[in-house]
Amino acid sequence: MAKITETELYPYLKSIIDTDRSAVVVCNIQHEIIYMNPAAVERYAKRGGAELLGKCLLDCHNPASKERIEQILAWFRESENHNIVYTFHNEKENKDVYMVALRDADNGLIGYYEKHEYRDRETDNLYHFARG
Repeated sequence: MAKITETELYPYLKSIIDTDRSAVVVCNIQHEIIYMNPAAVERYAKRGGAELLGKCLLDCHNPASKERIEQILAWFRESENHNIVYTFHNEKENKDVYMVALRDADNGLIGYYEKHEYRDRETDNLYHFARG
């Protein structure tokens, strides 16, 4: 089997993100929200959901958070090896949150997203074929 092209790979990658139970919001380096997976649209429904697409992520944050986001983006720009920053632990949801750099094929910074890693153990039964 021949190696598939990036164009052919796209539907697979989109499907991975779309089926993730964690919210995924992707921004370009101008902080514009360019993609939200279904979990993110649902999670941020009270703030506008899908209507947030094309809006500036910084408009959703307080001044201290805006400053941190800008600092992290500057750090991402400093080196192609600067790619992930732990930003906080959410006690209520028992998860760690990271800001992750997105880079093109030449390792140029093209954007970022927030990664959520939940600490709770899975409660579903092994190999349970859930609907939906």
